[in-house]
Formats: sequence, structure tokens, C-alpha cells
Amino acid sequence: MLARREHSAQELEAKLRAKGYPEGVTGEVVAALTREGLASDARFTEALLNVRRARGYGPLRIRHELEQKGVSGEMIDRWLDVSGADWIEQVRHVREKKYGKQLPGDFAERVRQMRFLQQRGYTHDQITRALNTDDLD
Repeated sequence: MLARREHSAQELEAKLRAKGYPEGVTGEVVAALTREGLASDARFTEALLNVRRARGYGPLRIRHELEQKGVSGEMIDRWLDVSGADWIEQVRHVREKKYGKQLPGDFAERVRQMRFLQQRGYTHDQITRALNTDDLD
């Protein structure tokens, strides 16, 4: 499993249990893999963060996915800076890729674009700044 991609410790344990291995054995195996450096929640977090960012997902959605995979909140906070200025640039890029450079002209279109960006996992502040004409440089 680790040859294909990084996994969180919880994810590895769940996959081993699904294959029929007893719970005590799976815990020991995952702990041994972690001690030897073959499995790492930090590497998993970094890899997932990079892949999801490249696909245009925002920090809220990435945080939720990491939590679902069993990554600790402390580890997520260390790797995921929700308030970073680079998220504003990314949300603008994602919006332009889907809707073009022209900002929404009417309220209905603005709401539609905001809903799309919320589903991608961006914060309200990031979306507002991306759609604000005064904030463009």
C-alpha cells in the first residue's frame, strides 16, 4: 500500500483490518512502520495538501479530508495555513478557470460563483476578496 502513495496511520490500520487482520496486529504493524519512518502522518499531510491544492481545493475542504483520514489537528495546523495570502490568488485562479476573467455582473451570477467556491472549500473571506473589484491589483 505504501508503495503507491502515502497513507495516514489511521488509514493504514483501517485498510489492514478490512483485509481481515486482527486489530491488535494492525496497531503493532502501523506503529512499527511509523517508528521505522516508512509511514508518516507528516508526509501524508504534505502530499495530500499539495495534490488537493493543485486540483483547486480550498483550505476548509483539505482540512476536513485530513480530519477524516485521522490526521491530528496539531499536524493539520502545522501544515495548513488558512490565512495565507496565496489562498486568495488560488481562489481567483480557480474562479477564472471556471468562469473567465470577467467578474460577475449581477447578483445571481455572483451567488452562483460564491456557492461553487464554497463547495471547493474556500473561506467566505477568501471568496469575497476574490470577487471584490477594489481588491484586484
